[in-house]
Amino acid sequence: MTPTSGQAASSSRLTASVVAAELARLTPRDRLLLDLLDQHQTFSTEQLVTLAFGSVGRARNRLNTLYGRDILDRFRLFHRPGSQSWRWTLGPVGAAIVAAGRGDAMPRPAAVRDTTARLAMSPRLNHLLATNGFFVALTGHARATTEAGSGVRLARWWNEQRCRDATGNLVRPDGHGVWVTGGRAVPFWLEMDLGTEALQRVAGKLTGYAALGPRRAYPVLFWLPTAAREANLHALWSRTGIPDGVAIATGADDYAAANGGPAGPVWRRPGDPARVTLADLPGTRDGAAWDA
Repeated sequence: MTPTSGQAASSSRLTASVVAAELARLTPRDRLLLDLLDQHQTFSTEQLVTLAFGSVGRARNRLNTLYGRDILDRFRLFHRPGSQSWRWTLGPVGAAIVAAGRGDAMPRPAAVRDTTARLAMSPRLNHLLATNGFFVALTGHARATTEAGSGVRLARWWNEQRCRDATGNLVRPDGHGVWVTGGRAVPFWLEMDLGTEALQRVAGKLTGYAALGPRRAYPVLFWLPTAAREANLHALWSRTGIPDGVAIATGADDYAAANGGPAGPVWRRPGDPARVTLADLPGTRDGAAWDA
């Protein structure tokens, strides 16, 4: 993750005039990338292709250009076999542009690079990428179906911190979204499970959701790595019960891979072996408020 000599030199001369000049060169898609990275920290190249480009070649060309101008930064870890794809973050200039847009002080380039280094070594990096990947998949599905003439969209996507602020720290969802199909909205909390926690701990998260007030009593979606682990979680719930007033559904990444992803008919509700689409889960109709 050591910057090139050119990057280091440009970062050391970062001034308001440099930021203003780069701001004038940004395209609407560049601004979208900065906003996404500001909110969600990091994405892989493949995730950014889905979010903003649609073509790997176009994505690589533009991302590399923005990297060369210190607007974006990137890292990847060595592993065998093959090469890990780049993980992209805000670079010093990009972070300064975001700060300027909020009226905040311009961050020091060294501090921005330190943040990227800590993220690259964070034990929660895979969890963050998986959570972002869930919402990226929904965004990609919405784009594809909208192009085909269907009114589907991800109307809201909150990160973990925004969720904690909205719930008063009663729960710690990994994300929150609102999935809209036609005139019907399905708001949800997301719990991303990578199979690293005991199932009792996963199931125990429902206690906090039961304490949420009616304004935030959205369905809780558990996304698990395998259908086998998903079945074990349902078996645990059948023995322990589910807190009153909490709606739940589960999906499994390995099953969803061949069945339309998280938007598809991959969701199981307790006591019901049938799988339904995300749009079929409990929601609101005809523009009824989902955050009133």
